[in-house]
Amino acid sequence: MKNRVWIITLFVVLIGLFFAFDLGRLLSLDALKASRDGLLQTYQANPLLVITVFSIVYIVVTALSLPGATIMTLAGGAIFGLWVGVPVVLVSATIGATLAFLAARFVLQDIVQKRFGDRLSAINAGIEKDGAFYLFTLRLVPVFPFFLINLLMGLTPIKTGTYFWVSLVGMAAGTAVYVNAGTQLAALTSLSGILSPALIGSFALLGVFPWLAKWAVNVYKTHRLYARWPKPKKFDRNLIVIGAGAAGLVTSYIAAATRAKVTLIEGHKMGGDCLNFGCVPSKAIIRSAAFVNQAKHADKLGIAKANVEYNFADVMKRVHRVISTVEPHDSVERYAKLGVDVVQGHARITSPWTVEVNGKTLSTRAIVIATGARPAIPDLLGLDLVTHYTSDTIWTITVRPERLVVLGGGPIGCELTQAFARLSCQVTQVARSGLMGKEDADAVALVEQALIADGVRVLTHTNTVRCERDDIGQRLIVKHQDGTEEAVPFDALLCAVGRTARTEGFGLEELGIPLSKNRTVEVDAWLQTLYPNIYAAGDVAGPYQFTHTAAHQAWYAAVNTLFGSLKRFKADYSVIPWATFTNPEVARVGLSEDEAKAQGIAYEVVKYGLDDLDRAIADEAAHGFVKVLTVPGKDKILGATIVGEHAGDLLAEFVLAMKHGLGLNKILGTIHTYPTWSEANKYAAGEWKRAHVPHGILNWVEKYHTWKRGK
Repeated sequence: MKNRVWIITLFVVLIGLFFAFDLGRLLSLDALKASRDGLLQTYQANPLLVITVFSIVYIVVTALSLPGATIMTLAGGAIFGLWVGVPVVLVSATIGATLAFLAARFVLQDIVQKRFGDRLSAINAGIEKDGAFYLFTLRLVPVFPFFLINLLMGLTPIKTGTYFWVSLVGMAAGTAVYVNAGTQLAALTSLSGILSPALIGSFALLGVFPWLAKWAVNVYKTHRLYARWPKPKKFDRNLIVIGAGAAGLVTSYIAAATRAKVTLIEGHKMGGDCLNFGCVPSKAIIRSAAFVNQAKHADKLGIAKANVEYNFADVMKRVHRVISTVEPHDSVERYAKLGVDVVQGHARITSPWTVEVNGKTLSTRAIVIATGARPAIPDLLGLDLVTHYTSDTIWTITVRPERLVVLGGGPIGCELTQAFARLSCQVTQVARSGLMGKEDADAVALVEQALIADGVRVLTHTNTVRCERDDIGQRLIVKHQDGTEEAVPFDALLCAVGRTARTEGFGLEELGIPLSKNRTVEVDAWLQTLYPNIYAAGDVAGPYQFTHTAAHQAWYAAVNTLFGSLKRFKADYSVIPWATFTNPEVARVGLSEDEAKAQGIAYEVVKYGLDDLDRAIADEAAHGFVKVLTVPGKDKILGATIVGEHAGDLLAEFVLAMKHGLGLNKILGTIHTYPTWSEANKYAAGEWKRAHVPHGILNWVEKYHTWKRGK
């Protein structure tokens, strides 16, 4: 911080001296013409000294972003001539520009990125990928103020070395023009005479050249990419979709709805993970567990005692019955009626236009990879020796484990931990960090309290060491923060430590389709992979692993594959909601308070406690809150977090508001049915309104009322 202050002070002092002593008068065309002969004689007498002094002055002027760089460039031509002037000016200009770039980066980058990081993320990503290209284009056209380029690029993540060399090459053409003009100094009457309309047009064309070159390079790369794959003269279908989860089902449905010929290939179960292993079964068991818990606490409803007898195997049968009831929505028969050609089998992409399945090769104009994700298996010593499950395989059990250890503190781990605890399992939850790491501390605290109240032993910030099994039983060895180890006995171990994209075995390796650092298929903003006609959507593509975002991406994948030659659409992730279905539920959209603080984004927060809501009180569920982040002084919503019963349902109003630019005033002005949970959103908006009462206006209104009373 002290160094930053010193640099700012130095710059202010130097710039102040420049203007205080009117040094700008020395950097004018008339001054240059008047002193040219003397400077030329000095240069001829001591060329090295003049070049050194000139370079230092040029570097200082450029580094401080002072007016006069153009005159200095002309002076380079007037004094040194074309062949010496160009390299001297070019190197000096590049060094000065780089110093200005570094100063802006050191003084302002952290501040700007923290405050506007969320809005600059797309720009940062673009600069990291194509920053050299953009900088080169800007440098080619001297119409753009170079001092602004220096300062603004310093706020981006472009590397200093890249900035220096690209600037050096990019400014060469413009520097040569100005230095050459300096050699003809006597004929110049004004600076505007240097750049004629024809010359400006030439520079503009020069600036367009990199974009044309990039387009040509991309065309060439695409041609090379496809060259080794024979392209069919005709195609059997317009689209092949691999994977019948949320992304694949919606993609194929949209394609069929637009009368395209589409084939959907599924190697396991229609409906994917959500129907068979995730959302549907987990919510089914959560509902059964919630009923058992309600009966256990029936006294809160004025019922002295409610005895509930149940068989765990019957609960699991119900889970599978629920899956079977929902199954027709995602069935082969339904999608066949919708016009989708559904094939059961393992798909393998054999070329950009062909997919092999069940020994047959199908040709297609486009492919969408929607293969989803699978549970991650932790690298834990001895795991193969003990009885362990994942969120996919836990639904096969029919006998309740008396002692269950759940690894993972994310949404899946928390949901299943609570459900099994409420079904009378002795549950220990082990998390390497805290619970639900993406949520605010106040939300997590309520969930953790609820888990503990349900009998869960919660071990956060605890590392797993190994699993052991002997005649006595099975144990998980954990290490606590203080370094001590403990053996936690169990009958079953549930691994809920995240999910990994399914990318192996589909031919991606043979085609050379790259993966991201998160091991998802690498896609661009339009969901295209390395091959322009092959797309990916859903969990396999990221960046989110939610059923609703998979369906959201599916629209873009379908439209872009089928109509991309006419119009393409970038996938929009600006308003993404999610919910964790513990009790209390935690639902969020947009920024959390912790994220806003971490990114340095200015915000105001308003919070309404559900303990004040009439319906919550009547339902014996008066706990939790609605928390809304807004732009300071405005009702624009930056994010909302809801903790409580029905939080996932209540969130929809804020999702709608954020998506369509509606503020809290609009929510406050909307009639909400009484008595319902949805009133909580209106009351939260009312809390914001009370905090922004226009006291000045109300004072005048009070005087008006006093006057009306005749006083």
